[in-house]
Amino acid sequence: MLMIPAVLGCLAGCGGGDGVEDRPQAAAPPVSKPVKAPPSDWREIISDADRDRLARWRQAWMAGLDKAAAAGQAKPIAAQGMLLKPDLSMPGPALPPGDYACRVIKMGAQTKGLPSYTAYPAFTCRVAADGAVLRFTKLDGSQRHVGTIYPDDGTRMIFLGSLMLGDETRPLRYGRDTERDMVGVVERVGQARWRIAFPYPRWESLIDVMELTPKG
Repeated sequence: MLMIPAVLGCLAGCGGGDGVEDRPQAAAPPVSKPVKAPPSDWREIISDADRDRLARWRQAWMAGLDKAAAAGQAKPIAAQGMLLKPDLSMPGPALPPGDYACRVIKMGAQTKGLPSYTAYPAFTCRVAADGAVLRFTKLDGSQRHVGTIYPDDGTRMIFLGSLMLGDETRPLRYGRDTERDMVGVVERVGQARWRIAFPYPRWESLIDVMELTPKG
């Protein structure tokens, strides 16, 4: 009878420690990869083709102006004031978030038979803040620009995006289709007046200038 406690003691403690080694170990939680923030520098994103178009923005603008003036549109051009003058802009190019009346003027026909000056009525565009960049969407019309506006310097920002057409409901990601890619220079040209100049769009004109004024 005196041996029973010793046997019991051995059963309880002969394994060494507290028996943790015999317990099933919980699996380590998976290591989540950090989410990479989208670039906020347009230079990291722009395609070679659009880099070239951007470098020649003034050439496109002057060629468009010359063709429009030669087509007898000098007075309508002058009536736009600073909007159509390529070398005039003001500090503060960032558009405040909100809805805008946006109208497009196309200048310089790419092919014979097309008009060299066309001014469209205003549609609605929307600007939304997203960290260091702005998201831009033209909400209506047959040609709808969708993209991102990136900081550049104190007098301009850079638009990179794509063009939606007709009844399409989803934009193409920038860089997926060179025929739809758009590059633009964003500038302020008045107290509450901005423009985006799109040099050498794929169709119709040599340059498109979009005027933006806040709605409401």
